[in-house]
Amino acid sequence: MGTDEARATLAAIPALAGYDGPLERLGGMTNLVFRAGDICLRIPGKGTEEYINRANEAVAAREAAKAGVSPEVLHVDPATGVLASRFVAGAVTMSPEKFKLRAGTPARAGEAFRKLHTSGAVFPFRFELFAMIDDYLKVLSTKEVALPPGYHDVVRESDTVRASLAAHRLPIAACHCDPLCENFLDTGERMWIVDWEYSGMNDPLWDLGDLSVEGRFDTAQEEEMMRAYFGGEAKPAERGRVVTYKAMCDLLWTLWGLIQLANNNPVEDFRAYADGRFARCKALMETPEFSRHLAAVRQG
Repeated sequence: MGTDEARATLAAIPALAGYDGPLERLGGMTNLVFRAGDICLRIPGKGTEEYINRANEAVAAREAAKAGVSPEVLHVDPATGVLASRFVAGAVTMSPEKFKLRAGTPARAGEAFRKLHTSGAVFPFRFELFAMIDDYLKVLSTKEVALPPGYHDVVRESDTVRASLAAHRLPIAACHCDPLCENFLDTGERMWIVDWEYSGMNDPLWDLGDLSVEGRFDTAQEEEMMRAYFGGEAKPAERGRVVTYKAMCDLLWTLWGLIQLANNNPVEDFRAYADGRFARCKALMETPEFSRHLAAVRQG
């Protein structure tokens, strides 16, 4: 699969069928992504239909564009998962290194999250952490791949986390839920967010905690993001939720990595990816600081 498939896909979309210019392959861990002039074309990867609802994604992508945080959607087909959006010219695709080197990027990401979370947008999917862990475990029960040793033990230990988060629930909001650095496009003045495959209504502080993990933020970067998001210093309970979700996103995405391994996704070593995420989750949960943050969450 490659440019031939991309050209055939474009040709099948009436509004875009006239494009005959160059195609540039862009990044993507599970999908084929191409630039076609001022169009960004996404063709879904093999096996993604097992765990991604494309109809939900279609609604979320359009809603995020209306909220002003994501590029205009030019075409989306929930049946096939093909999506075409406006290419953001002049924007830099982010990475952990670029979040360190480009001044103000953690703040611009925090501002983009705040814009999304306060937009009033409604996404069809309810992103619920523990239900998704159960769902991913069901998918993996049909695959020949081993969980990291002790995974179920940590899931049982996370009952305390579940109770703490439930003690003072935040109103759910439209969230991205999968804030890989590569899903952020920075113009230097504005941060755009793309790829709404996993998006849903969620505790908004999940997005902040997950981006901190994906971007390998240090304390200063995390503070910059939170100050921009909250408009000042985060309260202890707010900071505690961000830290809690840093551990929980690793617990969840460990399973996602194992699904990629089972599906023979060649993009990276997903055995090492899953084991590394699980080890990081356990290490954070075992720190005294994590217990203090969890206590702050419980107190509200």
